[in-house]
Amino acid sequence: MPIDITMPALSPTMEEGKLAKWHVKEGDSVSSGDVIAEIETDKATMEVEAVDEGKIGKILVAEGSEGVKVNAVIAVLLQEGEDAGSIGAPKAEAPKAAPAAAPEAPKAAAPAPVATNANSGSSAPTAAANAPAKSEGGRVFASPLAKRLAKEAGIDLSTVAGSGPKGRVVKSDVEAAKSGKGVSKPAAGAPAAAAAPATGMSKNQVMALYEEGSYEVVPNDGMRKVVAARLTESKQTVPHFYLTLDCKIDALMAAREQINAAAPKGKDGKPGYKLSVNDFVMKAWAVALQRVPAANATWAGDSILYHKRSDVAVAVSVPGGLFTPVVKSADTKTLREISEEVKDLATRAKSKKLAPHEYQGGSSSVSNLGMFGIKHFAAVINPPHGTILAVGAGEERVYPENGQIKIGQFMTVTLSCDHRAVDGALGAELLGVFKGLIENPVMMLA
Repeated sequence: MPIDITMPALSPTMEEGKLAKWHVKEGDSVSSGDVIAEIETDKATMEVEAVDEGKIGKILVAEGSEGVKVNAVIAVLLQEGEDAGSIGAPKAEAPKAAPAAAPEAPKAAAPAPVATNANSGSSAPTAAANAPAKSEGGRVFASPLAKRLAKEAGIDLSTVAGSGPKGRVVKSDVEAAKSGKGVSKPAAGAPAAAAAPATGMSKNQVMALYEEGSYEVVPNDGMRKVVAARLTESKQTVPHFYLTLDCKIDALMAAREQINAAAPKGKDGKPGYKLSVNDFVMKAWAVALQRVPAANATWAGDSILYHKRSDVAVAVSVPGGLFTPVVKSADTKTLREISEEVKDLATRAKSKKLAPHEYQGGSSSVSNLGMFGIKHFAAVINPPHGTILAVGAGEERVYPENGQIKIGQFMTVTLSCDHRAVDGALGAELLGVFKGLIENPVMMLA
């Protein structure tokens, strides 16, 4: 009998994605392992391989379709001896291809996959949340994880209002219901509250403030929606506090110059590697987290996770958004290994070729805007991380030493901490250890 090809889940929390491209057409023969399509989420574009061999009998989801649900049938594969007459009616209406015209105001995005490694906490849904969407048979639409959590907690999903796409009940809704902060389903016959945009103003209200024709409307893509949702979640649910220090980096710059000068030259005359200041920062930060293990922590609701490894994420700017790929066990890697890994992750992040395990997890992040000339800034924590280090530009400054006026190179760094997991004194200790390492790079080897 015909075999259904379904929308795969690229991460544990993925609920829908975009069918970016088909590599096959109806009538094509495929074998197990052949790439048949590309699926795009807010973070990555992944290839889909055929599991069975046969002939593509029918493509049910058009190339370019957005909002395709996980496990939805996207195509039908015919086995030997079968023809198109063997294909029954599709189980559900296939999503339509994204229209060329500007769509309506964007819907709220589901939390990014990075939040799945710990309970990062989320604000309770407001009255804007839709009531649980139901099929004609009365079944509540909910993600598999939400169903399992609700069953374990003895919660009736029909009483929980969903905040996911089209009212779908997701993990955060069940957790909110468990804490007593969730929004219950409106009483029968009660009108649903009007949706309140995250900005507090609807698109039409914002547009009304400006003269028509004086702006261009560009709909938010999946990445921009998730960035907005994650940053809103962070500032609303994570109690930030900030610590700032100036680091003298003369020794670092001298060490960097010596190491780069010793790099072997290739046949083209170019050096085999070139370390950046950020490579030293990543190494020093990873070592500092090991030396102050109580600060290598993330908040997990009723618990705190203390991490054994220094898995440090690095903020990478890409057109339309931001990626935070993670360098695993960065404290155990050489400066050259960190440099090569960061460059590789950044290159693939910009082409959306990162696998989920490469940007999920981690306990802390580094965000460096020094290359843009920014002297000082405070970064927003990326849940469920407990800290993020913001790095400014290195510059020459005048400073006093033993009664003399001297000139040296300094760099300002600011540590943002989640006060639930890292207290003030602990954050100060962590930043102090980092300062000692970055000012004396040889101590990273101790």
